[in-house]
Amino acid sequence: MKSIVFTGGGTGGHIFPGLAIIEEFLKKSDLSVYWIGSSRGVDRELVSGAGISFKGIPTGKLRRYASFQNFTDIFRIAGGFFVSLGYLLKDRPLLVFSKGGFVSVPVCCAAWVLRIPVFTHECDFSPGLATRINSLFAKKILVTYDETKKFFSPSKQQKAVVVGNPVRSAFYSARSDAGRIFLGADKSGLPILLVLGGSLGARQVNELVSRSLKELCRFFIVVHQTGPSHFDQTELYDDPETAGRYKPYPFIRDEMADVLASASLVVARAGANTVWECAAAGKPMILIPLEKGSSRGDQVENAHFFETRGAAVSLTGENASAEKLCAVVSNLAQNPDALAAMASASARLIQANPAQIIADMLIETTIQGPV
Repeated sequence: MKSIVFTGGGTGGHIFPGLAIIEEFLKKSDLSVYWIGSSRGVDRELVSGAGISFKGIPTGKLRRYASFQNFTDIFRIAGGFFVSLGYLLKDRPLLVFSKGGFVSVPVCCAAWVLRIPVFTHECDFSPGLATRINSLFAKKILVTYDETKKFFSPSKQQKAVVVGNPVRSAFYSARSDAGRIFLGADKSGLPILLVLGGSLGARQVNELVSRSLKELCRFFIVVHQTGPSHFDQTELYDDPETAGRYKPYPFIRDEMADVLASASLVVARAGANTVWECAAAGKPMILIPLEKGSSRGDQVENAHFFETRGAAVSLTGENASAEKLCAVVSNLAQNPDALAAMASASARLIQANPAQIIADMLIETTIQGPV
């Protein structure tokens, strides 16, 4: 049976948008789909958990700095290339779609060698190293922001198409009441503040919430996705001043869309997946981006975009403090008009369904065949 291949991984931010496209693709196509990702980490769990066939390859990280691991990872990347080549030779898929991350590079390279069309998607404002490499092999370079095209050479800009960032359909049709029932907050009249640190959690965000919690609980029920490795909130949970108003979870999966729908305000990192899911739900945000030095600065760029559009407040540098977080939350909680204006600005950023747009492009390519 003819198939197409998706690749990418390392975090949920690379995988969930791909799953959103697969969901829309399978509504309109009878082709089979499978995913090539890292044989280590969360890739297999997330993809297989969505009912998609998964094939693992050895992976090495692409680093921009000097490290001995750069040498050893060359062999892992080479191994990933040859394993990918074997998979693609056997199945001969009609195309390969990359959602980014270092695991996608050997797969896209193998597809190019076999003359299999490659589509690559960049979710951040500026392209990461994996996308820059994959663009060498790509028939189409799909981007979220129009401004992203300027980071590519003129020849590559001709292949670039602005499509937005794919979000799973559940976020467009989620139910606030279902979210409150899941949280055990359906009988409370208090609004919900949702704190997200990404699928793996974020120590900085968790620590800010810990230091701010009593003030935050004055106005909200605080729902906190801590990340599995940071789920140690017993002391806060048992505090009589926050009991009943603080609800920590290591990870919220199937219920996340409904939980997000129930929130009046979101405090989060500024990963592309998070900010665009919030926009699909029309939620105002307080963003605490991972800053340059700890990352390549993509989250700062994402946060700046949403802040300049009126959908978010960005806390960076010295402003990323418990005191500033408390002040912003307190101000918004007591100024419902400002909160509503941010929510409207967030919702306006979603003009179409990117997952549907991309799925249609992939279907058209499979019908036309390689060019």
